[in-house]
Amino acid sequence: MAYPHSLVEDGVVLGSELNLMPGAILRRGVEVGDRVTIHSYAVIGGEPQDLRFGTSTVSGVRIGSGTTIREFVTINRATQPQGYTVVGESCFIMAAAHLAHDVQLGNHVILANNVLLAGHVKVADHVFFGGGAAVHQFCRIGESAMVAGLARITVDVAPYTMVAERDELIGLNVVGLKRRGLPRETIRELKDVYRRVFFTAGNIRNVAAEALAGAQAPETRRFLEFFGQGKRGFARPRRGASEIGETE
Repeated sequence: MAYPHSLVEDGVVLGSELNLMPGAILRRGVEVGDRVTIHSYAVIGGEPQDLRFGTSTVSGVRIGSGTTIREFVTINRATQPQGYTVVGESCFIMAAAHLAHDVQLGNHVILANNVLLAGHVKVADHVFFGGGAAVHQFCRIGESAMVAGLARITVDVAPYTMVAERDELIGLNVVGLKRRGLPRETIRELKDVYRRVFFTAGNIRNVAAEALAGAQAPETRRFLEFFGQGKRGFARPRRGASEIGETE
């Protein structure tokens, strides 16, 4: 249902059971899935905040089904022709969060208030961001990671881990893994490879590649494969942290 005083520009594609609050703005190039709620004064599909961007570029934003976008959220359209900034299904984006151009958000992602994601950030499924967290451009945030409130992230964050402060890895997100129903054997294997990757001397990419040969669970393989990708460094445990991580 569209409420009065909302703005939907020509060319916007709307799914069924849309709940559009007064004052919400959807710019051209936006595609919205089913059962999406967009609250007042959110601006979806605004032009990228990129000085090199050509305003004639045809690009857009895609919002997955079941997602909720709260007040004053801004989601910019992509910089590349025919490209899309993407928000997955069943995400919850709280008030005043900002998703810059070309951000890719997975499914079941939660952004608390005032989270800032710079351009080209990639976020996998089931990630949680605490309020005020900020992520530098081109960073990757792995599956089921938890980013603490007010954290400053300038490197890649491995799947199933927790980070805080300035790129400081705290440990595995064990509580989140249990809530997702992962078997104890899988969590135990993830703990083992976490110790091996972050507390073995040597190049972290090489250590992860060597550990991959013996990985059993698909989650463990995804954890280790993460280190073979990307161009940035990786969040690491704070100096003096125990090998088992502070989450245990």
